[in-house]
Amino acid sequence: MRHRISVTISIKAVWTDFGGVLTPPVGETFSAFCAKTGLPPDPLLIAVANVTARYGTDDFMLPLDTPLVTEDEWLRQIAAELATQGIEAPMISFADAWFDGRRTNVEWLAQLHRVRERGLFVGMLSNMPPAWEEHWRRMVPPEGVFDDVVNSAQVGCRKPDPEIFQLAARRAGVPAAQCVLIDDLAKNCEGARAAGWQAIEFAEAGAAAEELDALLGQSRVTSP
Repeated sequence: MRHRISVTISIKAVWTDFGGVLTPPVGETFSAFCAKTGLPPDPLLIAVANVTARYGTDDFMLPLDTPLVTEDEWLRQIAAELATQGIEAPMISFADAWFDGRRTNVEWLAQLHRVRERGLFVGMLSNMPPAWEEHWRRMVPPEGVFDDVVNSAQVGCRKPDPEIFQLAARRAGVPAAQCVLIDDLAKNCEGARAAGWQAIEFAEAGAAAEELDALLGQSRVTSP
């Protein structure tokens, strides 16, 4: 006779990404950034890729949000690359231009409030440059929303590396299996699962909320 084993799934900590989840999609923000600065998108992407490659990666944000370089130095390098294409880059604050007019995803913010009202831990787990700190806090004041914030620039590791998920689970005070990440990037969700977490790949707030509610309401799974 074969017995069925019941395994309780008990999510205690919900960790949300910031950019692309609590904000519009990154592609939309990039288009708005180019429109504000007057920089042509394709040459800008080439310049950013060339600068990024100097740091041994193809992840555009890694140099800034680890951080390996200051925003000012990164902008100087981007401007120099654009100059080789005959394009003069305006002297701007990247953080100011990137966040100017950026909207908060109020639907997802409301979902986080509902989750927290159920007594669960709610945290923000984000890869973010130091210069963005005051900007994201203005968009989503963390008081009353997040029990903790784990920011790559402050902790010295980043998604999807396992260290940041281990750290976040410790901060929440629960095992990895009781944590779930909501993130718009597949590689970050894969990293979370590899670290023993649950993960939801975010496309839009309504679908993610339904998936999260289903996960939180799931009491057990059975296997032969």
